[in-house]
Amino acid sequence: MSQRSCSPASVSGCRPQTSTRRRSTTGDSGSAKSIRVKWRWVNNRSPSRIQIDQGHTCPSTGASSLAEYRINKAKQKLQAGGVISIVNGVNDGDTAEIFGNLGFDSILAEGEHGPISWDVIGDISRACDLWDMASVVRVHRNDPALITRALDRGANGIMVPHVNTREEAESVARSSHYGPLGNRGAFGGRRALGISDYHRKANENTLVTILLEDIIAIRNMKEIVKADGIDVFYVAPGDLAQSMGHTGDISHPEVLQAVEDGLGTIIDSGRTAGTLVNDDTVESYIARGVKCVGLAWQPWLAAGATAFLGKMSGS
Repeated sequence: MSQRSCSPASVSGCRPQTSTRRRSTTGDSGSAKSIRVKWRWVNNRSPSRIQIDQGHTCPSTGASSLAEYRINKAKQKLQAGGVISIVNGVNDGDTAEIFGNLGFDSILAEGEHGPISWDVIGDISRACDLWDMASVVRVHRNDPALITRALDRGANGIMVPHVNTREEAESVARSSHYGPLGNRGAFGGRRALGISDYHRKANENTLVTILLEDIIAIRNMKEIVKADGIDVFYVAPGDLAQSMGHTGDISHPEVLQAVEDGLGTIIDSGRTAGTLVNDDTVESYIARGVKCVGLAWQPWLAAGATAFLGKMSGS
C-alpha cells in the first residue's frame, strides 16, 4: 500500500519521508503490514539496519515519518559507569565529523571563548548526531535564556562556567530541564519535530555539566554536589589557578592540590567527576575515578606538525 509523504509546508512539525526499504511481515491480528527499515553507515563498516516500529503520523496526510528521539549515547555511557571523552573547541560541523569518525563520545562547542553563533549550533549538532556523539555547548554565563536557546538550537548537552554554590548549580539544573524537573522554556526546537512525549525524552537525554573553576567552588564542593539534575561536576584548572593567584600555572602544587580536593569530594559523594587531561595524565585521572575527560586537540596537531616539519628540514 502506498503512502503519501508528509510535506513540511502542509503541517508544522511533520517531516518528509526519507528513502526506505520495505518488507512485509504479519501483525498481531494476522494481517500483513509493511515495516520501514532504514540503513546507516557506522565507522566505515557495513550499514547497520534499524527497524523503526513507531513514528510520527502526519495529521494532514496520515503518512508516517521516521522521526525518533536520538538517545544521548554519552549520557547513557556515564549512567552505565563508563568513561566519556569530550573534545574541547570544536566549532563547526566538518570538524565535529572528523572526531566522530575517530570514535570520541562528545564535543564541546565553545560559546564562552570561541566564535560559534546560534545558527552554527544546529549544524554542529546534526554532524554529531550522524556519529552518535553528544553535542555540548558551553555558554558564557549561568543564564536560563542562554541555556534554553543553546538546547533549542539542537545541542543535547550544556556546560555552564563559574558555578560556585549549590544554589547556582540548582539554577543550571532547572534551566536545563522541562517540568516537573525544571523550568526550561517549553518550546523544543528541531529535536522536538515529530517526537511523541518529547519533553520527557529531552529531560532524560540532556547532558548537564557545571564548571567548578574558582577556589570558592572547591571550598563549597560538599554542598554543590548535593544539587540534583547535574550529570558532570567538572573541575577546570585554568581559571581555578587564576583564582588562586597562579595565573597560567596549572601545575603549581597548590593548584594540583585544589583539583585533587575537588575531585575527591565529587567522587566520594558518588557523583560524576570531570576534568581536563592530556596524554600524560589521562590514565591516572581515570584510575582516580574521573568519568568525564576533557581534552584539547590542538596540542596533537602541533606535535604532529612539528615532527613533520622537522623531518622536512632535516632532509
